[in-house]
Amino acid sequence: MPGEPRTYPTGVPCWVDVTATDLDEATRFYGGLFGWEFHNAMPSDAPDAYLIATLDGQDAAAIGPADDARWMSYIACEDADATAEAVIRAGGTVIEAPEDAGPGGRMATCADPQGAVFRLWQARRRPGAQIVNVPGAWNFSDLHAPDPAAAQRFYREVFGWVVEADLGAGMFRLPGYGDHLAATVDPGIHERQAFAPPGFADVVAGFTPSDENARWWIRFSVDDRDASAADVERLGGRVLSATDTAWTREAFVADPAGARFVLSQFTPPPDAS
Repeated sequence: MPGEPRTYPTGVPCWVDVTATDLDEATRFYGGLFGWEFHNAMPSDAPDAYLIATLDGQDAAAIGPADDARWMSYIACEDADATAEAVIRAGGTVIEAPEDAGPGGRMATCADPQGAVFRLWQARRRPGAQIVNVPGAWNFSDLHAPDPAAAQRFYREVFGWVVEADLGAGMFRLPGYGDHLAATVDPGIHERQAFAPPGFADVVAGFTPSDENARWWIRFSVDDRDASAADVERLGGRVLSATDTAWTREAFVADPAGARFVLSQFTPPPDAS
């Protein structure tokens, strides 16, 4: 509904942030690449900063300090403590136990059985990203894992995600999420996606079998893959590879500190409805 915050039911990826060894360099890079502006969510007397990135005045992502640099995906839950226990029961690991993240919410850092790291987010004041799926904003989180069956089993047990043949093996679906969007921030989603297989509006994450170590990749929408890739290099980052799919033009890139992410330009086929 207009004016209401975007909310995320349990099991839906809800937020992304990146750690940086140099916050000034990180804000210069991402501000130049995506047009983000920043404000510090931490109290003025706090020893560290947590910089909320906004796009068109809405929360898009965040940058925090650390000794290494990497993007992280957060998954919404009603109870971080109970969900952390579910992670362990399903064979995963709790790397950092649930703790309060100020008034914004409560979080825990976890890894699935294959080692892909993610965070749980129990929202309080901060429900998650308020602008998504537009150029300069987070578009999707994609799991790359060497054992597809094990990955599907873990995320089904913890979050209720399913993979269905009609939607393709590369999509995790949370039944009912499309109805949540229709009832809140996207009332026309079912009509707009009438061309797609049933359940497409329920898709919450991507999934790609991979020979490499399991990890979550964070994808951002851009207007022009090649122009944004050139901006990455101009701003001190690196372009690692580029690929075209039936629906996207993508570039795997790294920021100046080495945090890797994906630029994705939506290029549907001419006959797509």
